[in-house]
Amino acid sequence: MVYQASPTRYENMEYRRCGRSGLKLPAVSLGLWHNFGDNAHFENGRKLIRHAFDHGITHFDLANNYGPPPGSAEQHFGRILQEDLLPYRDELIISSKAGYTMWDGPYGDWGSKKYLVASLNQSLKRMGLEYVDIFYHHRPDPDTPLEETMAALDLIVRQGKALYVGLSNYPAERAKKAFEILQQLGTPCLIHQPKYSMFERWVEADLLDTLADNGVGSIAFSPLAGGVLTDRYLAGIPEDSRAASDSKFLTADQLTEEKLAKVRKLNVIAQARGQKLSQMALAWVLRGDRVTSVLIGASKTSQIDDAVGMVSHRHFSAEELAAIEGILV
Repeated sequence: MVYQASPTRYENMEYRRCGRSGLKLPAVSLGLWHNFGDNAHFENGRKLIRHAFDHGITHFDLANNYGPPPGSAEQHFGRILQEDLLPYRDELIISSKAGYTMWDGPYGDWGSKKYLVASLNQSLKRMGLEYVDIFYHHRPDPDTPLEETMAALDLIVRQGKALYVGLSNYPAERAKKAFEILQQLGTPCLIHQPKYSMFERWVEADLLDTLADNGVGSIAFSPLAGGVLTDRYLAGIPEDSRAASDSKFLTADQLTEEKLAKVRKLNVIAQARGQKLSQMALAWVLRGDRVTSVLIGASKTSQIDDAVGMVSHRHFSAEELAAIEGILV
């Protein structure tokens, strides 16, 4: 059966201007970091992507190394795009990144022009695309001159292989220098993608101010702290959870009793707001409109429903914010 997108897909999503650009992003974006590689069930990934788009999520975030194995998430997304979403390509924001190891030798990692151009060419081939909407440098390179990395991003836009460029994981001072170089080249930075949640707040020190001063938008990854800010761990660590597995992204020793106690207190506030904890955690990242979009992962359509449902109740009273801050400090 040929896929037809829901005619009501734009009714319940909020679209927010990204920095000082003309581009708007959905308040909730879908990341394909997990659950879309060769280790995942293809039809479930297809169902998640369709469900997301049917509920107004127009932004799908990938990277060259997403899988596992690296590259497989882009391959699977490319198939879904060709078979289901191609008629809707101009309604989609598709992003990819390069900056982590992709192939052997000195040219398969970090931030050289050689690597970034070659990697994007490979990503476009895997997805069957002529261009991506946003292309990010995935992490700072300590050795390659920043001027070379930014010149590569500028070249990629001028080649028509990306419409916009962004940075991920850059600290504030280095990001500011990168913005200045890109502005001089004539390809301003659109967006920065940092890790940000109630339990990961480094961006508040100076990065968010730097982004605002330079007219750069932001999209927060891991806004649920790897699943900690959900109802998954309210009663401890389930045997079938990520924390109980061999995952390197969330380990049992990270879930201290002190942290779990905070999660339970936060859940009380969420319940008083008539929300799930996960919904409140996403809304909190978006508070004050300093973050453009939150980037969620999903293995079930119900998780997408929860995230989209947050949009209609994402604002806080001063009392609620103070109560949350009192728990987090």
